[in-house]
Amino acid sequence: MLATLIPFFDKDMKVSAYSLFSQKQNYLLNPASQGFGRNDGAGRVNGLEIIQAMGMDTLSPGTDVFVPVGNIAVFSDIDEQCEMQKKQLVLLFDDTVPNEEMYIRRLIELKQSGYKLAARKIPISEFETRREYLKLMDYIILDCKKIDVMKAKIYFNQVYPNIKICVGNISTQEQFDEYKSDESFLMFEGDFYRLPVTKGEAKVAPLKANYLELLKMVNDEDFELTKAADIIGRDTALVVELLKMVNRMSVNSGITTIRHAAAMLGQKELKRWINTAVTKELCSDRPNEVTRLSLLRAKYAELLAPYFGLTIKSSELFLMGLFSVLDLILNLPMEEALKRVNVSKEITNALVNQKGELAPVMEFMQQYENANWQEVSRLMIVMNLGMEDVYQAYTESLCWYKDVFFL
Repeated sequence: MLATLIPFFDKDMKVSAYSLFSQKQNYLLNPASQGFGRNDGAGRVNGLEIIQAMGMDTLSPGTDVFVPVGNIAVFSDIDEQCEMQKKQLVLLFDDTVPNEEMYIRRLIELKQSGYKLAARKIPISEFETRREYLKLMDYIILDCKKIDVMKAKIYFNQVYPNIKICVGNISTQEQFDEYKSDESFLMFEGDFYRLPVTKGEAKVAPLKANYLELLKMVNDEDFELTKAADIIGRDTALVVELLKMVNRMSVNSGITTIRHAAAMLGQKELKRWINTAVTKELCSDRPNEVTRLSLLRAKYAELLAPYFGLTIKSSELFLMGLFSVLDLILNLPMEEALKRVNVSKEITNALVNQKGELAPVMEFMQQYENANWQEVSRLMIVMNLGMEDVYQAYTESLCWYKDVFFL
């Protein structure tokens, strides 16, 4: 099983929904499974377990999750398979669900039982013939690379005024700015939120400068605990997080000073905690998905290390994943951003030049999080990666993210 969650944003760049993408097996490794074997397990809604693994409480309050349902799974007992509340689950259908009476009746049953419904990948040529189907939908997702959404919105506003229109596959910030200004569109999906800065230099706010000073210090080969503790003491949010971390590790520790708390962690654990906690604080004025992406990549890269023959580099892979969105956080070109935090040449080479022994892990993670399953399957064959190992590492990353961000 392969599965990932891709965010939908509202007009204010707040995550308001996720779309679940999954694949049962590596079809490149087993081409025959694309034939008769492709329907194995088709009676289940794939990927629900990944949502249950991370927990709905890790998502933004009120966040919907769009879950694809196939033409066989639509007739399964979805209630039995899913522990999520119906108010947060949106059943997502595409053009593989036939426009036939038995399917329409089933969609009516699901809607009457409390599920929200959504449609995607519906060809323009079928908009009219699928009227009964589309009337049942709460959402329609329009791919802006395949459909003129500005024209499509006129049609949907007139014929299906109750459908909420979502724009998918947005490539640039300029496109997002255009679509978000139109009241017809509710949510937006695409790579636009993580496009890197390629030139120029932004001013770093005073508080961020303090964080960067701390990151630069702890990423030296041998830093002083007392100096790091003194910098932490300048920021109340970091002090609170440090004390929470130490209290989880030791009961009745009787912490008297920030230096005492830092000493209890020790140099190695303090460095790891600072890199994680400070990155969270640096992301505070960015879309919350950037924070999630940074932390998930960090842990996922670390857990993938042994499968790429890089167990000895697991700590560096953690930092590589953590700082892989530093250009977005600081609004600086990646090379300039990395100079602010003093990382190793290997990490810089992977993130700036996409070269070196760490780079394949970064490439794999990016393909995985984008649900480019064909390329993920190819890379698993090239790297001799097991599907269950990859999936287990991802679900463990989700659980770790939940612990770090919500405890």
